[in-house]
Amino acid sequence: MVAACKHAVSVPRETIGLVHGIVDDTLGLRSVAARAGWSGADGVIALLGEPQDVLSLGRQFCATDRVDNVDGSEKRDSLPDFAGEIFHVYLDAFNAPYSRFSESPEGLEDLREIAVKGALHAWDTVCFRSLADHKALQKKGSAKILIYTSSLQAQYGLFDVDTLQQLTGGKSHVLSPVDIQLDNALADGAQNIVVWASDAVREARVWENALQARHPENVTLTVLTPAPAEDVRTQFRDILRHCLVPGLPQDALILDVYGLDLDQIQAELEAIRLSDAEEDIAFDKILPTRFQLYDPARAVIRSTYKLLRQENLFAHRIDRPVLKYYESAQSKAGQVVLVETTASNVDSNYVPNLH
Repeated sequence: MVAACKHAVSVPRETIGLVHGIVDDTLGLRSVAARAGWSGADGVIALLGEPQDVLSLGRQFCATDRVDNVDGSEKRDSLPDFAGEIFHVYLDAFNAPYSRFSESPEGLEDLREIAVKGALHAWDTVCFRSLADHKALQKKGSAKILIYTSSLQAQYGLFDVDTLQQLTGGKSHVLSPVDIQLDNALADGAQNIVVWASDAVREARVWENALQARHPENVTLTVLTPAPAEDVRTQFRDILRHCLVPGLPQDALILDVYGLDLDQIQAELEAIRLSDAEEDIAFDKILPTRFQLYDPARAVIRSTYKLLRQENLFAHRIDRPVLKYYESAQSKAGQVVLVETTASNVDSNYVPNLH
């Protein structure tokens, strides 16, 4: 259940063959990559990943009202912060779960390809309307911002996506929940960081790789997977029990899981601080007043808003945020393609499984 930052890791030094094929245009895809991001504010915001994660994030994007839409100050104004924006929610049902790719180096190479193919789907301006008719194409928007919800995919695939854009001239912004949350914690002065992650992410050393790439001084990082439990409070306590072993003050807990009830975690934290139970007193000793929780959805949403404002990429449409849904599927020819789907289909097949 525990992985600590102990030894050096290898960083990709050569991009995958798929990227070379696109750059050389042997696959007829160079123009898609070259046009990426050039639509500017007219582009869409694309969310890529496993179905439950992208759905959870997409719906939080649409419900967010954190700032004043006029001046960007931290003040709610009863208007969605992303008013007028169009979000393309790419439910990668065909490749999910990504955990299966972490079982071997070859699997992680496959995940790098999936990340690049996902970017191409997001940048392309057409998709399939139906698998039943391979000639039925549907127009769609191209991504100005690309958000990978999976930390596993982001850590192993963004190198290749970035390389592809550098070599073709694309300029779509690409965001990673790992980079955003880790940079936030380090900027806040965190010295002892705990990450709540899945077994696959922990075993692939995703967060250790990201931390070592930053070369921080005197920073410890421990990745934990809590035991399965009926409620998030019990899982939070399991995380804290593991933290008692080293006994270091833990000033940051990064959540690498979407859909966790932060209010419940915060309520449990407050209950621990007020309790005189022996275990709670021990917990309180390793939870300094500067202790902070970092949630992937909140972190990505804040970072996206900041990027839109800094780069003048807001759509400025007078409308509510819009979610459009797409699924990955296998065509009759054996290729993984993107198919437009309906909200009712999403509600039927995916919403019941949300965290």
